[in-house]
Amino acid sequence: MVRVRETIDRIGVVGAGTMGSGIAQVAATAGHDVVMRDIEPDLVERGFDAMTDSLERLESRDALEDDPDVIRERVAGTTDLEALAECDLVVEAVVENLDVKRELFADLDDLLPEDVVLATNTSTLSITAIAAATEAPERVVGIHFMNPVAIMEGVEIVVGEKTDDAVTALAHEFAETLEKTTWESDDKPGFVTNRILMPWLNEGIRAYDEGVASKEDIDRGMELGTNVPMGPLTLADHIGLDVCLHASETLHEELGDRYKPAYLLKRKVQAGDLGKKSGVGFYEYE
Repeated sequence: MVRVRETIDRIGVVGAGTMGSGIAQVAATAGHDVVMRDIEPDLVERGFDAMTDSLERLESRDALEDDPDVIRERVAGTTDLEALAECDLVVEAVVENLDVKRELFADLDDLLPEDVVLATNTSTLSITAIAAATEAPERVVGIHFMNPVAIMEGVEIVVGEKTDDAVTALAHEFAETLEKTTWESDDKPGFVTNRILMPWLNEGIRAYDEGVASKEDIDRGMELGTNVPMGPLTLADHIGLDVCLHASETLHEELGDRYKPAYLLKRKVQAGDLGKKSGVGFYEYE
């Protein structure tokens, strides 16, 4: 059985993009000290800018107990991987590329003491394959946050082939300290969420492309007919059409044609219409 730390105070987050900065924010909001690392100073600054915008929106809705400045001060930004050496748990949120993640986890495995849990926020890649790059795959687990991290209540805990039970339990406990609700998935392609979500999004896109209904009516029909907060086209825009395409392609490769990306999704990404983050997707955004 793996020995894990009884107290998780300092959290390391590798990657300061949308997911990384969001994870750093919710950890700091929960009172943890956080080290947020990325490879370039401007990427770290961009992460802090995103965090500031998110905290200001939450404050405007009286959704914060602490002052935004107090929360931000709990987060230290860096480009130095060795700054994570004193962390009690590290969450990786870098680009969704298996080779990049494996190289990073090999470095983290060398850097961090053996009782530090290494978590990946991957949404589609194999936890087992990532963990195999380390000397201690039993301490690697998936902690898959939903986007936007500060708003979404759920966190998916993904158990790799060699993930130790104590590591899985700590992952659940950590997410719960962030006031998240967890569910658990085996390390199968897409886990629970994307395995079911991606076909739903793609079928909504196909329905629009084939003229079944307007995009507004497809979204409205799914919202009112199935009691979901967003229809498939709106949700795809919020996730990022490039992210949806990458996830669909990964699942298509693993699971076959039922996960084949919609043609219109490919065309949108090729055109640079990536959704809310680019200003244009299926809808237009300011």
